[in-house]
Amino acid sequence: MITAEQEKWLAHLNDSDSVKIYPVDLKANDKFEKIKKQIQSVLGQEINVEHCGATSLGISGQGELDIYIPISPDSFDKIINLVINIFGKPGSLYPLERARFATTIDNTKTEVFVINEKSKGWVDCCRFEKYLKENPKILKDYERLKHEGQGMSTQKYYRRKVEFINNVLKQYNS
Repeated sequence: MITAEQEKWLAHLNDSDSVKIYPVDLKANDKFEKIKKQIQSVLGQEINVEHCGATSLGISGQGELDIYIPISPDSFDKIINLVINIFGKPGSLYPLERARFATTIDNTKTEVFVINEKSKGWVDCCRFEKYLKENPKILKDYERLKHEGQGMSTQKYYRRKVEFINNVLKQYNS
């Protein structure tokens, strides 16, 4: 089941392109550490910088590095302004929820998210990835879903991912 908010987000995604799935990037953790150091050199060592997504799970994916900076709501705008100094203007900004910055590191598309640590999106992300790490069979199912998405439009690919994630989170709550 997809929520109304998720439907709205899915509707803005491209429905005429073609998703490409790449094998596991064995250098993903090194790339993450490099960009984490860059971020913490500006924000401070005490700022939490998390490696998430397929590369952090050690599975195939779209070949991009997902990096999250979970922060308290009261420092959201301040941190956004500091991250703008590193990566430029965000590609998307949902006030007091999340901002997405796109960059490239070592020829790898990298998305850096400043995210409200109290937001449903962040809490669900953490719960989903924890569940996958604790359940290797479900992790394999998730990787298979990604492979089956090869050639689909971005919108269709993410629709399938959102449905899968929602089902896993529903099981996690049971």
